[in-house]
Amino acid sequence: MIIQAEDRKKMISWRRHLHMHPELSYQETKTAQYIFDELENMNGLELSRPTSTSVLARLNKGKAGKVLAIRADIDALPIEEENDFEFASQNPGVMHACGHDGHTAMLLGAAKILSEHKEKLYGEVRFIFQHAEEHPPGGAEELVKAGVMDDVDFVIGTHLWSPLETGKIGIVYGPMMAAPDTFKVRVIGNGGHAGVPHETVDSIAVSAQIISSLQQIVSRVTDASEQLVLSVTQISGGTADNVIPGFVEFRGTVRSFNEELRNRIPGQIERIVKGLTDAHQASYEFDYSFGYRPVINEEHTTKLLHAAAEHLYGQEAVEIMKPSMVGEDFSAYQQKAPGCFFFTGAGNRVKGITYPHHHSKFTIDEDALEIGVSMFAEAAKVMLSGKGDKE
Repeated sequence: MIIQAEDRKKMISWRRHLHMHPELSYQETKTAQYIFDELENMNGLELSRPTSTSVLARLNKGKAGKVLAIRADIDALPIEEENDFEFASQNPGVMHACGHDGHTAMLLGAAKILSEHKEKLYGEVRFIFQHAEEHPPGGAEELVKAGVMDDVDFVIGTHLWSPLETGKIGIVYGPMMAAPDTFKVRVIGNGGHAGVPHETVDSIAVSAQIISSLQQIVSRVTDASEQLVLSVTQISGGTADNVIPGFVEFRGTVRSFNEELRNRIPGQIERIVKGLTDAHQASYEFDYSFGYRPVINEEHTTKLLHAAAEHLYGQEAVEIMKPSMVGEDFSAYQQKAPGCFFFTGAGNRVKGITYPHHHSKFTIDEDALEIGVSMFAEAAKVMLSGKGDKE
């Protein structure tokens, strides 16, 4: 299926409109309506709204075949954009800084092109425009509960990836993205005058020891062959130079792939917190939240996408990549059907597109959009026809 010049222009137009009008997780009202309206202009799609801020489009010509679900996330981040191009965000403090505008444009492009070639397709394609990927519990779980994955045979999705140059397709077999869990600790001391610390229980001093000791979980408690990240990312306490505060709060994230290891971490953190607060006559409050499951690519589906990438762009375009410790709620769909998530290269050093995801100057190389669409179209052709079935 050839992508015409007018299709490229349309995808860029969609992406720029979405970039100018970003909306945060669970608030994608205008974004979802924009997607719905654009899909209504395409022929042969059955549209629905599984939730108030998501859209599902189904393409089914009645020919027997498999059911393929393709997912794009549509939400933005609470970041003030520092780019100065003409389509920069018009919503203060909100920005598409992770490429979801491009994901949405690519899935709209796939819906347009596949609907124009629907007579050639078997089975059904479901286009899932998902809300709230950036904010746990995430939109994927809601959509699965709403039935978008019922009777699906394969599920695929992609992430535009700025560390990977445009023209490259990143394939990961097995574990791809980590489970992102979070924790919160409040160390409760006994505040007082900073000039007489012996009359206080210093919550800052105790917290500092806890934070340092938490890294022992990674470096001295966990098998070195396991993949584990523990980062403290927020800390607050105190109001003045001469006051030892009564409490300090800090928060952080834990990233892992191994379920058994994942379940051990809360107890290991609390043991350190309890031990050090007991030692210094402080007390504590501790809360731990499990986030998305890890993204684990199913081998057969991954082989099909690997073959599709080589068919379209040659072996040299495929990068077999290591797992990433970032999180993704695409994993919710993989609980219902074999699935593969892949990276579409969207960085371009020549064009100066080098900022990392979640940066205030992040952007993507728009030349990557048609590559993602071609991957979706090729996957649909192979998976729906049964040519990709296991032998």
